[in-house]
Amino acid sequence: MAQDSMKARLRHHLATRISTLRPPRDGRMTNPLPALRTLTRKQWLFFLVALAGWTWDAFDFFTVSLTATEIAETLDRSVTDITWGITLVLMLRSVGALIFGVCSDKFGRKWPFIFNCMLFIALELGTGFVQTYKQFLAVRALFGIAMGGIYGNCAATALEDCPIVARGIVSGMLQEGYALGYLLAVIFNRALTSTTAHGWRSLFWFGAAPPVLIIIFRLCLPETDSYLAQRELERSSPRAEFFRMAKASFKGYWHIMVYLVILMAGFNFMSHGSQDLYPTMLTVQLGFSTNKNTVTMVVANLGAIAGGIVFGHISDSLGRRLSIMIACVLGGALIYPWAFVRDNGIMAAVFFLQFMVQGAWGVVPIYLSELSPPAMRAFIVGTAYQLGNLASSASSTIEAKIGERFPLEALSTSTVKRYDYGKVMAIFMGCVFGFVLIVIFLGPEHRGAELSVRDGDEEYDADMDKGGHLHAERHASLAANKEISNETV
Repeated sequence: MAQDSMKARLRHHLATRISTLRPPRDGRMTNPLPALRTLTRKQWLFFLVALAGWTWDAFDFFTVSLTATEIAETLDRSVTDITWGITLVLMLRSVGALIFGVCSDKFGRKWPFIFNCMLFIALELGTGFVQTYKQFLAVRALFGIAMGGIYGNCAATALEDCPIVARGIVSGMLQEGYALGYLLAVIFNRALTSTTAHGWRSLFWFGAAPPVLIIIFRLCLPETDSYLAQRELERSSPRAEFFRMAKASFKGYWHIMVYLVILMAGFNFMSHGSQDLYPTMLTVQLGFSTNKNTVTMVVANLGAIAGGIVFGHISDSLGRRLSIMIACVLGGALIYPWAFVRDNGIMAAVFFLQFMVQGAWGVVPIYLSELSPPAMRAFIVGTAYQLGNLASSASSTIEAKIGERFPLEALSTSTVKRYDYGKVMAIFMGCVFGFVLIVIFLGPEHRGAELSVRDGDEEYDADMDKGGHLHAERHASLAANKEISNETV
């Protein structure tokens, strides 16, 4: 009987994949400013501290990739050896997501976040003082754990108290802390690495300072209202004890978790596949100078920031899945100019390609949050993201290896071997856009879902008795009711 019911639900789910893409009747495009005005002062502060934490996570990650050559010279190793530090970070992020995700859901958003930032300080300083290659790898491995723990916490802090009408744009603004972190890393790398006596070490020592300010910022803020409601429910009802709810959530949400990991693998292939090897293509294949390369990548990240905010906002009107699918289709249409334009038009091509890539990404924080159970939100969001990151960690290696099949003549000014990376990345990105398009089309959507559990929520209690599965139909009903009860912005 249960198996027949599951098959029936699966058939219904597949049969409604097209009809559920239809935007709501009142889902017209709106001015984002009134939506942002619905945030209270406390909600803005939660968003800003989460953005600061996520931005500095990205800054810390990119400092190694930007200074790999200088680090290799100091430690007397090859650049390839140094890039293992990047690989270790990506591999161990999932460990951090597991540890800090559980701590954030059990003990609150505040103190795990603060401890996470304290690790940033210690490990940034430590990286600046390493004297051997083994020390470098050990510090970066620990950094991977610290970096992996911040994303789920930041998403929960910024979004779980956010008004429904502003969730999309806040999601987009939060996600683009990643691109902002890259821009800051580029700026301070140029300002410190080649102008100070200690070179690349100065960049890492500087990187340890802003987390001090972020910690002070977070100390001044309380826990989120949603987390406090969750803990109050635990205290008032034995049925809501944390580990009991966690067990029920895993039992009911395991299939959602698997889906999210597969989806995030596609998303991370999308970002790494379009970013990691692109600077190499510009310098080695096209012969761009260091300055022109930097300017091109800055333009790309400006496009990324704009795209994340725009698509995050329109997802409130068009829906999460449809917005991501539009970004994938338009991104696919831009692959040719992005990969094959050779004149100054490349600036426009890279701007709009990253606009679409990060446009799709801008929907991710709120999409993951709305699909996750309140009791395990930080854990599931962070772990799904980082496991997807782990799956995609070989993106640049795959592209580089395939690129060796398409050799080009060496430039007259250089003896470095050249390959047609543009062709490889075009093929790779076409496959990735298609993969994400299919996965998101087949997936669920809980736009407008309740992000907190409050005492006396009988429907939630009943769902927990059934294994923690909050059915899509209930979420759709919640979303519809909230759209009706909230005045359209």
